[in-house]
Amino acid sequence: MSSATLAGGGAAPKVEQSRRRAGKGTAKQLLGILGIIGFLATWELIPRLGLIDERFLPPATEVIAALIVDFGLTAFWVAVGETMKAWFLGLLIAVAAAVLLGFVIGSSGFLRKATNSTIEFLRPIPSVALIPLAVLLFGVKIESSLLLIVYASFWQVLIQVLYGVADVDMVANNTAKTYGLGRMARIRYVVFPTALPYLMTGVRLAAAVALVLAITAELVIGSPGLGREIALAQSGGAISGMYALVLATGLIGVLINVLMRQIEKRILAWHSSVRSEVIV
Repeated sequence: MSSATLAGGGAAPKVEQSRRRAGKGTAKQLLGILGIIGFLATWELIPRLGLIDERFLPPATEVIAALIVDFGLTAFWVAVGETMKAWFLGLLIAVAAAVLLGFVIGSSGFLRKATNSTIEFLRPIPSVALIPLAVLLFGVKIESSLLLIVYASFWQVLIQVLYGVADVDMVANNTAKTYGLGRMARIRYVVFPTALPYLMTGVRLAAAVALVLAITAELVIGSPGLGREIALAQSGGAISGMYALVLATGLIGVLINVLMRQIEKRILAWHSSVRSEVIV
């Protein structure tokens, strides 16, 4: 049997597999689109049929029209910029602190045991419980939002990093030590590659949590951003505008999730969990 025949025989299953994946991906996308259409149609019908008063739930078409108007307003994009600034800075601080502490604590059995009780005590405390403290310390400035965002996002990343460090193969670690690799070299070549998938999962979860807390802080505290605009629209009786801003926050959340998944797939392109993935 010639090498060309062997090559052709090996390529055919790969082509077929690629076609199957493309077909599944298209079907999944179509189902997603149908789901959105169904949701919007249901939303449109509920107030139109009088099931809920239009004063409290405007039809979807009115909300979408208000959102389109918002897209042309400078004030809207300024609010989006304020929200995204708080989101990015809070997430950046949380990830940096969690990665540093996660590797330090996770690499030491003593520190892991010593801090376990403290972590389990602090982690369940909801960030919104810190709102009075945030207002007392920073008023309605962006620092109040950052306090809530960092606190909530920090735990998402820290716990994942601790799990990742704990998952390191001790045989591989001891082998590296036998070959003369120092602590920093072992962290770089053994611990970090093992913990990286966990870290990326934590960052993706933290990104979603950070957005939720950014909007919450703006809504409750009055920090600049979309959350404050939602509160102002509600108090001013602009219900369609309020729902339009809520819809905008949802769209931002979807974009952030898609972005984080793409970053995760790019960084973990070498990892089996990504190579074997059909469609995310």
